[in-house]
Amino acid sequence: MNPSRRDYPAIELFTIGFTQKSAEQFFGLLAQHHVTVLVDIRLKPDSQLSGFAKGRDLPFFLGRLLHCDYQHMPLMAPTAEILDRYRTDHSWESYERAFTRLLAERDLMAHLDQNWWAAHRACLLCSEHEPDHCHRRLVAEYMAQHWAAVRIRHLI
Repeated sequence: MNPSRRDYPAIELFTIGFTQKSAEQFFGLLAQHHVTVLVDIRLKPDSQLSGFAKGRDLPFFLGRLLHCDYQHMPLMAPTAEILDRYRTDHSWESYERAFTRLLAERDLMAHLDQNWWAAHRACLLCSEHEPDHCHRRLVAEYMAQHWAAVRIRHLI
């Protein structure tokens, strides 16, 4: 048996994108699902396109509005090269393969503490409105492949 699949408490893992949401909708969804840590997995969390979801502003908003913590985890972000290739060829299949390979090369799971994830109501943050073509879904599914009892819930 894979040692990373021992019997651990269930992990409820949320994902959310900020586009096509007002700040009220975004923070409302996090509050409704009692998220305690927002894990930002964007390559550039302070992009001018981020609006209310800039990485430098989120700790303030989350703390004041929800008593929620913020963490930026660039280890879960794609490289600029992978993003640029996708913007050029628009091949989701190629993107998915390259990004999943990157997670394995980075040995993502060795950097994560399963007990921490089980103890928190964490939500992976990226920009895409829906998870279908977003790397937050790929990260969540990658974690679920390595850990038993991960339940993924996409907030849209």
